[in-house]
Amino acid sequence: MTFFGQLADGRDVHAITITAQGLSATILTYGAILQDVRLDGIDHSLTVGSDKLSDYETIMPYHGAIVGPVANRIKGARVVLDGIEHMLDPNLLGRHTLHGGRRGLHNRIWQVAAHGQSYVELTTHLLDGEAGFPANRTINARFDISQNATLTLTITTTSDGPTIVNATNHSYWCLGGVGRMDDHELQIHANQFLPTDATAFPTGEIADVAGTPFDFRAPTPLTFGDNEYDNTFCLSDQRADLTVCLELRNAQVSLIVATTESGVHIYDDAPNFAGLAIETQSWPDATNHPHFPSINAYPDAPVVQVTQWKFEHR
Repeated sequence: MTFFGQLADGRDVHAITITAQGLSATILTYGAILQDVRLDGIDHSLTVGSDKLSDYETIMPYHGAIVGPVANRIKGARVVLDGIEHMLDPNLLGRHTLHGGRRGLHNRIWQVAAHGQSYVELTTHLLDGEAGFPANRTINARFDISQNATLTLTITTTSDGPTIVNATNHSYWCLGGVGRMDDHELQIHANQFLPTDATAFPTGEIADVAGTPFDFRAPTPLTFGDNEYDNTFCLSDQRADLTVCLELRNAQVSLIVATTESGVHIYDDAPNFAGLAIETQSWPDATNHPHFPSINAYPDAPVVQVTQWKFEHR
């Protein structure tokens, strides 16, 4: 563990690098940020990160971070859980909640619970009522590198009362080096996606990808500028076994993403197109759409969310 920098408020941030099987990953204690990913034989990082801590406090608030306790959007900044209304932090357009509010998981200092050459485990705690979310919660994030250059993130959330949970990693990926997405192909193993309204909230419709610009069932060149991607693709109607959901590739590298989650959200870094955010998560605004997979959580059932990134030379 090495010193990475100091936040504007004086808190120290450290970096932990894990390595095995020709792959290395650097994780920060600030936001549990996946700051750097290196594959032997490739001369650049495969994820969009920064060596400047100040960037993560300003222009890159979600890059590489774990976001939550509920990722993505909640319309109206409110949730009704077991008949009780909870008003949340309206940090989006002054009336909605995005990525857990202004004091979400992305800008907290996480504690290192365990660390070895090929793994690191970080933990943080959220108090009942923080940003309006109910229950005291403990969030544990474990990064492991295993065979075949595979990086696995397991996020486990436990609570002492009813709450809602939908955390995710918010890394931006660029396999050709920063700003070089022009030669990438994307494949998503999903037949349906969630259309959105003018404010990027799901309309509630579950639509077929066939005949739309969101049909990535076959490897498809990314055409940034023609479409702005900010949509969830529907993988299942509930959390499931770890399953490959997406593949991103260029001439040098393939990134194969697997998840236990019911959706995968992609977001391009418009207007710079420096990378593609790939967020494995449950469906956004689920609390306002009863037919979406539930994100309710209870003390007797910890929520375990797994994402796996496998890297292959081409």
